[in-house]
Amino acid sequence: MNAETAFQTHRPRLMALAYRLLGSRSDAEDVVQDAWLRWAGSDAAAIVDPEAWLVTTTTRLGLDRLRAAKRERTHYVGPWLAEPLAITLEPDPAPGPAQLHALADDVSVAFLTLLEQLGPEERAAFLLKEAFDHDYREIAELIGHSEANCRQLVHRARQRLQSGRPRFNADASQHRQLLARFMDASQRGDSEAIQALLHANALLVSDGGGVVTAAVRPLRGAERIGRLYWAIARRGAAHPAQLGYVNGEPAILRFEGDHLHSITTIEVVDGRIANLYSVLNPEKLPAVVTRRDTPASL
Repeated sequence: MNAETAFQTHRPRLMALAYRLLGSRSDAEDVVQDAWLRWAGSDAAAIVDPEAWLVTTTTRLGLDRLRAAKRERTHYVGPWLAEPLAITLEPDPAPGPAQLHALADDVSVAFLTLLEQLGPEERAAFLLKEAFDHDYREIAELIGHSEANCRQLVHRARQRLQSGRPRFNADASQHRQLLARFMDASQRGDSEAIQALLHANALLVSDGGGVVTAAVRPLRGAERIGRLYWAIARRGAAHPAQLGYVNGEPAILRFEGDHLHSITTIEVVDGRIANLYSVLNPEKLPAVVTRRDTPASL
């Protein structure tokens, strides 16, 4: 197996790791490209375990990029949400292992946003343990900490994330039904119907990045969210919408002509919508979404 073939064999795993670390498709692609350049410049024949070498390199490059991104995001206008990796109008009709794994909630916009509260080393240790099933000895070698310290990093990450994750999530059918009903009510600007679908203390987080108009602070409360969509519809500013998929989970895709205007995903708790996440920043969205877009590595 030549160097390029070996790299391409492991590329989906590297991309999956980099994306979970960074929450950004473009940053993850840059990290994987940098890993390729280092791999291409190495003596591949002398590397005993190519996968371990590539995972180590990608992890360390990802950590460097994450530290820089953390500093940059302090100047970001409004809330920062993850850049979607895969946006499609239909799910893969015959998903393989990579696509099936994508259906797990560890790549949902909500969970990637939750990961933002972790420090870089905490995030790396947690993902390597929980998403990629590395043991603590391997994690210690990857991020340059002792095994005991890595155990503490993972333990603290679990504690910090536990309070933010829904205690009960809807099954796929209920999730999609609630999303469809919310899409219909928001398109009509039916404030009462919207409020009936939401928890009283529901939260709407919108990411416009200062590029397009979006709330610069999260909007809390079913009544306030309902009034917002009522006002948008009243101004005739509601964009055509349909259901699609973002990182394998159902989502509302809104369009402006052929261009994707925004995506919205939800979290469901006890039969109602608890959180909504809307990405409007065009720099995070592909210009056009087609029915048969090639799925990304999740």
